[in-house]
Amino acid sequence: MRRGSAHAQRRRPARAWESRGGPPAPPPPCVQSSPSARPRPASLSGSSSIGRRCLFLLRGLCSSPVASMAPRRRGAGLRLCATVFLLGMAFCKGFVEDLDESFKDNRKDDIWLVDFYAPWCGHCKKLEPIWNEVGLEMKSIGSPVKVGKMDATSYSSIASEFGVRGYPTIKLLKGDLAYNYRGPRTKDDIIEFAHRVSGALIRPLPSQQMFEHVQKRHRVFFVYIGGESPLKEKYIDAASELIVYTYFFSASEDVVPEYVILKEMPAVLVFKDETYFVYDEYEDGDLSSWINRERFQNYLTMDGFLLYELGDTGKLVAIAVIDEKNTSNEHTRLKSIIQEVARDYRDQFHRDFQFGHMDGNDYINTLLMDELKVPTVVVLNTSNQQYFLLDRQIGSAEDMAHFIRDILDGTVPAQGGDSILQRLKRIIFDAKSTIVSIFKSSPLMGCFLFGLPLGVISIMCYGIYTADTDGGYIEERYEVSRSEIESQEPGEDSKEQEPSDGATLGPTVQEPKDVLEKKKD
Repeated sequence: MRRGSAHAQRRRPARAWESRGGPPAPPPPCVQSSPSARPRPASLSGSSSIGRRCLFLLRGLCSSPVASMAPRRRGAGLRLCATVFLLGMAFCKGFVEDLDESFKDNRKDDIWLVDFYAPWCGHCKKLEPIWNEVGLEMKSIGSPVKVGKMDATSYSSIASEFGVRGYPTIKLLKGDLAYNYRGPRTKDDIIEFAHRVSGALIRPLPSQQMFEHVQKRHRVFFVYIGGESPLKEKYIDAASELIVYTYFFSASEDVVPEYVILKEMPAVLVFKDETYFVYDEYEDGDLSSWINRERFQNYLTMDGFLLYELGDTGKLVAIAVIDEKNTSNEHTRLKSIIQEVARDYRDQFHRDFQFGHMDGNDYINTLLMDELKVPTVVVLNTSNQQYFLLDRQIGSAEDMAHFIRDILDGTVPAQGGDSILQRLKRIIFDAKSTIVSIFKSSPLMGCFLFGLPLGVISIMCYGIYTADTDGGYIEERYEVSRSEIESQEPGEDSKEQEPSDGATLGPTVQEPKDVLEKKKD
């Protein structure tokens, strides 16, 4: 998958290919980061011109001459600068529509790029300024895609209808179709996604000049060559599923460059790594699965998001874990070895392996639940969380290729996995890492979060313990008093029986009144 943030030329809309001969010259460094400083089409609205003037005015007021003013004038200038800045922020927000329940019935007439958010979500708050820039950029370039946002907590029924399960969720809605965005949350990548998905599913390449232009603009793209056939139907089905990741084109045999050799027609090709590869149904299997595997370049700069996406390909990932700030020979040597294997042994390993390097070992340590020494090489199986560590010295690309062959043969033991024991270990490791990170970032917050519950639990345990002790003491006293009463009862009975033996020993018991009256009668 092409990483849009690394290519400034991808900021142009996909529909402007025919009208432009090549990528525009980059703006000066002082204005390069400003969205309003990029080239605009002739159809730019008056509101966009106002916004550009506000941004230039803001830059001028906040420059160094303001600092050299007198205190009173400098304070007035800073207040004006802040006012213009707030106006600019409000201007950017004006291109992002707040959607309500009426959106469900009115959306099908247009193409919408919608951010489903929650007001309490921290990631949503980070995305908000980026989303405002996306709305401004899409409006300024004349894109047919409308940008909006919806509070998914207030309109939960509409959000659930679109399959929103987390926040923020970015979707492009095109008729009855809804496409999920899963890329990095940067302005360039989001805009590139909107251009790709909002356009035609299969884009035609009518000429060699257009083909060369697409080849310069995209690092990875797929082309169907030929007429109507069952293969084209499969190609269309795969494109409808994977258009969120890459571009799909169609061309005739005459448009393809002369260095492309086709053994049979029709054919599906992928162009990447300054070469091309032809789909073979017998060796590569399902077309959609092949496209999903081949949508990445053979060598990549790895990060956590990219490793997550590579899990869908079923490939093993060979990574050189290095410190890019360290220019020692060992760090650069391992990176060069991995690059050489990816380039020279591609025909042997491209179906099973993906290659790349990663800066630092923090993310790898969380995956492996272990501490890796840098530099090193690790091979990850992202589909089942297994990994392979070096068991030998790697001095050349041939040594690395031999190590990879041993992994494929099963002679190198796999570590990790997704067994029950490993899952329990993962839970303990994640809990420990979370606690440690909280105490490192904010000790007071950590003491409050963990000290307060522990204090409450301690008080409850103490109350339960003391309640049991008092109850036992009461029961013991009750048992003692009962035993004393039972020991006194036999003595009292004997005292009551002594007068019955002799009539003269005590006073007689008085009979009841009714008995005396009967005797008198």
